[in-house]
Amino acid sequence: MSDWTTDTDPALLRIAAVTTATPDIAAIERIYADYLGLRTIERGQVGETLAAAWGTPAAADSAMLTMASDGEDEVLFRFVEAPMPPGYRPLTTYGWNAWEIIVDDVHTLARRFPGSPFTVIGEPRPLQFMPSIIAMQVAGPAGECLYFTMESGDRETSILPPPSGFIGRPFIVVAAGPEFVTLLRWYVDNFALRERPVRQSKVRVIQDAQGLDMEHTIDLSAIGMRQRGNLLELDGYPNGEGYIAGPRPRAPGHLPPGNALASFEVEDIEPFISQAIAAPQVREEAIYRGRRSCTLIGPAGELVELIEVN
Repeated sequence: MSDWTTDTDPALLRIAAVTTATPDIAAIERIYADYLGLRTIERGQVGETLAAAWGTPAAADSAMLTMASDGEDEVLFRFVEAPMPPGYRPLTTYGWNAWEIIVDDVHTLARRFPGSPFTVIGEPRPLQFMPSIIAMQVAGPAGECLYFTMESGDRETSILPPPSGFIGRPFIVVAAGPEFVTLLRWYVDNFALRERPVRQSKVRVIQDAQGLDMEHTIDLSAIGMRQRGNLLELDGYPNGEGYIAGPRPRAPGHLPPGNALASFEVEDIEPFISQAIAAPQVREEAIYRGRRSCTLIGPAGELVELIEVN
């Protein structure tokens, strides 16, 4: 399905990695290996310069783990140990709220979760506006939210990327904020992302998490990066009197809990340096592979890491 409303040359090429903050990195490694089949490709610690690049000085020396799904060596899952602030609940705060992962068969995957450390918060069901796409949602042991999505129709013409194995790569990262238009304009104006229609969508997992009426809709749009099957979903959370959505609590100097940071590849980092938390540096960890990176703060407080491919 093609419903682009703009035709641009996006500066964000693709998702390079997703980073989840967890209070127990040993447990998360075991759980993601046992239930999702991820393999560990690097263990280490957050260095002082990386912590400074994220604006999280207390993260220095924290345990860090990088994993990959079957058949995928370039789009990675990173985990960083961080305290869990009291009262945090997935899908109720601003910033990154979910990593969406392409899978081969979401119905078979769903049978792995009963009795697991993952809590199913949305059973497999067709999307409201694209019924050939079937998705389910889970809350993970670190307070992260994962969407698992499959194309049940023609995968050659689908907006979705083909899965590299039973569990594929993250292909959508989901950000939420109190002002949808502000969120949309920041990403489109900064990175020339391709736009789609803004939908007034009923999102059951958000309705459940925030205690909203089942007829309550939110503004939602998925905007496109340069490479096929790389999207950024933006959600406008209802806020103000009578609503519970608000800024994400976090331990001072640490990454936000759960879905913490999204990393993207760009051809040229120079246009974004003025917005960076710290000057770009060449890094050697598995995600960077000797490339420069820097991190920006998005309009909802989300950490947006850029990795230069040149």
